[in-house]
Amino acid sequence: MHIELPQKLYYSIGEVAEAFKVNTSLIRFWEKEFDVLQPKKNAKGNRKFTPKDIKNLELIYHLVKQRGFTLEGAKTHLKENKGKTLENFDIIRKLESVKSELLKIKEQL
Repeated sequence: MHIELPQKLYYSIGEVAEAFKVNTSLIRFWEKEFDVLQPKKNAKGNRKFTPKDIKNLELIYHLVKQRGFTLEGAKTHLKENKGKTLENFDIIRKLESVKSELLKIKEQL
């Protein structure tokens, strides 16, 4: 899954939920469950997610929704393979992007 968000310093919870096609309540729930998610809050208490938070959300989404991990399994996986998981996830995303471009080229031939 590729998330389409404009380049910004901070994203609202509504923008994030829309990009992931989930409810805002799920984003708030994951924030409570996963320590890696720590969005900033303004004076009103509105959450502002950084690009780093978005990357962590992508990883959590991948583990829970696409690979079928339980929440506990995803937490354990993130703790045990902290740096390695993010690195592998970035590589997978790049490969998926290359694959989609190659498929587009194939269709044009």
